[in-house]
Amino acid sequence: IESSLFLDGGGFDGIEILQENIIFSTFYILIFIIAVPGNALALWAFFNQKITSPSKLFLRHLSVADLSYILILPMRMIYHLFDNYWPFGDILCKLSGFLFYLNMYCSLYLMSFISLDRFLAVVLPIKSQTVRKVKYAQVAVGILWLTIIVSTVPIIFSKNVANSTSNCNHLYLEKSSSKALVSTIVAFFIPFTTTVVSYVLILLKLRTVQQREASPAKDKAIKIIILIMMNFFLAFVPYYVCRVIYISHRDDHMTESLGRVNRITSALTCVSGVLDPVMYFFLNRTYRNKLTQLLCKNRENNQ
Repeated sequence: IESSLFLDGGGFDGIEILQENIIFSTFYILIFIIAVPGNALALWAFFNQKITSPSKLFLRHLSVADLSYILILPMRMIYHLFDNYWPFGDILCKLSGFLFYLNMYCSLYLMSFISLDRFLAVVLPIKSQTVRKVKYAQVAVGILWLTIIVSTVPIIFSKNVANSTSNCNHLYLEKSSSKALVSTIVAFFIPFTTTVVSYVLILLKLRTVQQREASPAKDKAIKIIILIMMNFFLAFVPYYVCRVIYISHRDDHMTESLGRVNRITSALTCVSGVLDPVMYFFLNRTYRNKLTQLLCKNRENNQ
């Protein structure tokens, strides 16, 4: 009886794995198709405009991180299409994991930089003039990239715990030590707290502004707040909550379930690559104009 149940369970697990791979590969394909055009247009628009403010610089680097982030997805697609088989070897396994998490963390922190810049511009417009300079923003972005590269580069030099190069544990960081718990919490707590506090203070400030004096600016600020907070809560909060549980949990009976949730929430972080171009539309006039011109041109060609 026990062997029969075991075999039936194994068959059921095989069907679950197949279904999971189909869902993941389909999801990554859809994200890739939707996100690449918007982020490619953003990258082109931001590199063809003069950087006159910190927010423009942050948006330029965010578009770089987002596009790099999305362009790594085909490797994940192939991994799932090939039924959890990694055909690219150990080096590309580590490199894809490194680049994915490097750009994910950069996206996360750059959004917090944008939030902080909005806070300074809205709440402290006069006092922040000496701080909100492009040269300071360039230094901050340089330090950010360097810090995250140093923090994530151990992925490249880590050992592959799998028995063969056909498996890749670095895609979803499935073999993490308990030492990673503190760094995971800190890595998310800093940008998340910065973003939430910044927007709470912005909303409190906007409440004191008379509706007639700054209705368009107020509406724009509220839209940006909604978009960025949606981005955080849909794309990043589920992943980091799951990572904390996944790393700290020691119950072997829950390992498989937590591993599945870890993969799902890791995939959901890619939603950020779809939501960011929507944020660009409201934040940046150059991107908005380029997108409008492109859509109008396509409409004229279709008529």
